[in-house]
Amino acid sequence: MAKTVKTVVQCDFDGTITDEDVSFKMLEAYADSTWRQLLQEYRDGKLSVGRFNTQAFAMVKAGKDKLLEVAHRTMTMRPGLTELVDCCRRKNFRFTVVSNGLDFYIEDILKSNGLDGIEIHAAETRFYPGGLDAQYIGTDGRPIDDGLKEAFVDRFLSEGYRVIYMGNGVSDIASAVKCHHIFATAELLDYCKNHSGLSYTELTDFAEAVKILEVSF
Repeated sequence: MAKTVKTVVQCDFDGTITDEDVSFKMLEAYADSTWRQLLQEYRDGKLSVGRFNTQAFAMVKAGKDKLLEVAHRTMTMRPGLTELVDCCRRKNFRFTVVSNGLDFYIEDILKSNGLDGIEIHAAETRFYPGGLDAQYIGTDGRPIDDGLKEAFVDRFLSEGYRVIYMGNGVSDIASAVKCHHIFATAELLDYCKNHSGLSYTELTDFAEAVKILEVSF
């Protein structure tokens, strides 16, 4: 009998599980328009994701319920997530969401889709009367300002996991290239196509990914 390979599926959230970035929808609704200038600085590498979240969400004065209402009204889920989670459980794969987003809306969206008990690593959000703040916590339990996704890939690899990565954006590249296989869409897919030696599959919907996981992993 073949030896079982210890496997983790590390999945991004915004733009991967959802079709667009949920936090951007909330900022569009409730932040000052200058948040887009901060976004450009982040995309240009002039601002860490932690600083971007801190400064952009400092503009938001809406409460948790109003932000969640925007999230649910504007987002669409990529089809097949329940099938993916069921597949991982059936194959004894660890499934975890590691995201540059905020934990409160990730948890709420997954729960509202019948997916309780998912392992989630994202910015830990604290609401207070004047607004909110968010902080990433690294694999050592200490606050970090950037590199959350890569930190978890590094930890899983050091623990002997075969790591399967699912993502969509530029922020996923540094993590994904270290993994055994990548399910990629959008900018991450473009990167994979233009760099040889990477094991990857185009991510369309999760049900298609499940077919590959069942046969090849």
